[in-house]
Formats: sequence, C-alpha cells, structure tokens
Amino acid sequence: MKTYTDYLTITTPTRYEIRDITDEVAAIVKASGVRDGLVLVSAMHITASIFVNDRESGLWNDIMRWLEDLAPAKPEYEHHRTGEDNADAHLKRMLLGHQVTMPITNGKLDVGPWERVHYGEFDGRRPKRIVIKVMGV
Repeated sequence: MKTYTDYLTITTPTRYEIRDITDEVAAIVKASGVRDGLVLVSAMHITASIFVNDRESGLWNDIMRWLEDLAPAKPEYEHHRTGEDNADAHLKRMLLGHQVTMPITNGKLDVGPWERVHYGEFDGRRPKRIVIKVMGV
C-alpha cells in the first residue's frame, strides 16, 4: 500500500461560504497514482467543514439556513467570554462534520452521479488548510 498527501488552502472573502472542491480532490487523487483505495479529505480548522452532497445553489442556501436555525450567530455563547465571537462557527462545523472518506476505483473518485465534495466555511476571511490523504494500491 502507498500513501500520498497534499493540501489545499482556501481563503473565503466572507465569513460563511460553501465551496465545491471535488475537482481539486480528484486532481490530487490522480496525481497520487493510487488505482484502488480511499481518500480522506479533512478540514484542519475547527470552524470549517467537509461534507458530501449535491452542488446546487438552492440546497446550499437551505443548508446555510438550517445551520443558522440550529446554531445561530448570537452574542450569548459562553465561548465569547474568551474574547472570541465565533461559537456558532464551531457548532456549525460539528453539525456537518470535519472530514469525509471517499472510495477510489480505477484511479478516480468513485462517487454517485450527484455527489460532490464540499468545503463549508463558518468563520472565514483568512487562510485555512485542508489535508487530502490518499491511501491504496
């Protein structure tokens, strides 16, 4: 078995954003030379998320609204007593998760017809890294 590691750095211009990173992940899988295995995609920041879903703007808006309903931006969080203002970002990340593992078959991501890998940002406007770890043969 071999492994291959690469990183993406994303800086969003806004505090909240969803971005499709499937093509970048697929390019790293291809560069790895792994024909059969798995790829782990993991956000390396506690206010960002990696998840798999459809790339559709209405769904993205629904996801952001749902997250805001469950973890609204508000000043009353205990975390804000530390001088931070991003408690909602930590909670939103927990709801969508911080990483996904995807299959690789014949050197390509083996995903369903509508599945795309997404980066969710909930406290943006600064560089954040994503690790992509490819494992297989």
